[in-house]
Amino acid sequence: MVTKVKEIIGHVASIYSVDGVKNLVYTGSGDHFVARWNMDTGTQDAFSIKAEQAVYCLKLVANKTILAFGTNSGSLHIIDIENKKEIRHFVQHKTALFSIQENEAKNHVYTADGDGNLAVWKTDSWDLLLLLPLNCGKIRSIIVSENGEHLYLACQDGNIRIFETNGFNEIANFFAHKDGANSLAIYPNQKYLISGGKDGYLRVWDLNDFTVQLEIPAHNYAVYQIIFLNEGKTIVTSSRDKSIKIWNAKDFSFIQKIERKQYGHSHAVNDLWKKDETDFVSVGDDKRIILWELA
Repeated sequence: MVTKVKEIIGHVASIYSVDGVKNLVYTGSGDHFVARWNMDTGTQDAFSIKAEQAVYCLKLVANKTILAFGTNSGSLHIIDIENKKEIRHFVQHKTALFSIQENEAKNHVYTADGDGNLAVWKTDSWDLLLLLPLNCGKIRSIIVSENGEHLYLACQDGNIRIFETNGFNEIANFFAHKDGANSLAIYPNQKYLISGGKDGYLRVWDLNDFTVQLEIPAHNYAVYQIIFLNEGKTIVTSSRDKSIKIWNAKDFSFIQKIERKQYGHSHAVNDLWKKDETDFVSVGDDKRIILWELA
């Protein structure tokens, strides 16, 4: 079972994205701020950045020394964390940035926007290597295979697109969710892909032939995030339906539902960050940051 450990309130608008390292958590909000929180003390520290628009996505990259975040206007900001200094600012994207992901094996950072454009950046120099106009609507989620050879995209047109990361050729493109694919995660064995959609379904895909192996009406509304805990034995999902759900990864049997009456969120749960194999952090439209522990 999952129990609540700590709750923090500090933003004055919805929190859309969360990432962290050790006991420090970074959040991006509709109040135009990126803030950092100490989960041990439950307080905000001196690291704070004011953006020009709402911050929709953020990611720690380059061994957690750089913070990349994207805004509602499409601006991409690159921050040197130690020196608390912006080192680059890009306006390559013209619409809101919804996802940022790092590929450590290839020294790449990927960003994607509301028009379906995927950008490939070189992590050390921040040179733009490639811009792919995919014409697929919002790209809500980007994940990378463990070896860095494949890139997976959840797209608003309902399709999942898979690219190899050497020449960025598309190797698969298949329909997954009515009204849009929102979230993705890969099983630790790298054999199966889980997708969550605006239709509230979770679907498990075989990565050999991209056939659906299992589908579950998991939530009442869009599934926003999927993470693995407990050495891959437990799955956590969050949704616009205001709930967090816990699943057995082996057979997808239901374990637990966390809502407001279980001291959870009162509004949409927008993002999850895996702190370690037992602890994770959730953020949502109710402006709250909550630390949870899996017993």
